[in-house]
Amino acid sequence: MQEVNNDKDVLLLEKRFTELSRNAYQRDIITYSDFLNLNEQNILHTLPKDRLYTRFMSFGGYDTAERQMAAFIPDALYLRWGKKEPENIDYPFRALRISPLNKKFAGELSHRDYLGAVLNLGIERSRTGDILIDGESALIFVHRDIANVVSGELTRVRHTSVRADELPLSKISYTPSYEEIRGTVASVRLDSLLALAFSSSRTRLTGLIEGAKVYVNGRLVTSNGYQPAEGDVISVRGMGKFRFENSGSRTRKNRIMVVIFKYV
Repeated sequence: MQEVNNDKDVLLLEKRFTELSRNAYQRDIITYSDFLNLNEQNILHTLPKDRLYTRFMSFGGYDTAERQMAAFIPDALYLRWGKKEPENIDYPFRALRISPLNKKFAGELSHRDYLGAVLNLGIERSRTGDILIDGESALIFVHRDIANVVSGELTRVRHTSVRADELPLSKISYTPSYEEIRGTVASVRLDSLLALAFSSSRTRLTGLIEGAKVYVNGRLVTSNGYQPAEGDVISVRGMGKFRFENSGSRTRKNRIMVVIFKYV
């Protein structure tokens, strides 16, 4: 799926979601989207229910993945699963570990370096998921149709010679690193939490919210006064994300103590 940039792209994406859902319903199978960014996930979540023929779930390889695939699941399968959460959905992506051939000569590589090297192979962004950097190596999720291409042709990231090896998804246990931030807010509003998380003024961050760059649990929120619930994950495009952990007692100045976990 192409990145959504205008109203025409939105309509095409909505049509594609409807087609995937219809195919799942008519053929009684699970159908899948490509990897969706936050904006595309929001379009799916806000699509009127009468436009879809099935339910859907999404996953990106680990619990807090930003880029995720959507699985459209016919009701017949839900009935077979009963009240249990479906755990055997075979999302069509693979995980690849990209590591230097010689650590001694490995350069310091960024997310942009890894992404650029993969896209330079002629691969579309929609076929790749999150990239997680762990020291001198990185983990990348890719559509299974291109896993062999990446593992066979990705030999260099900038000036570092690398290799890409597939890892079983069942063995991936990723816990993101985060910085705990404690502070006080006048009220538990979205703009107040953003100001605390990113050490910026509410005025500047208000523009980001109204500019459709802030998502709560993958859904676009454009109201500054929106009140997140404890446990919500707030993502700001181009800045990062954090989890609103909890709120506590009030101070003498009647401000509310809050704790957030900012992902680093």
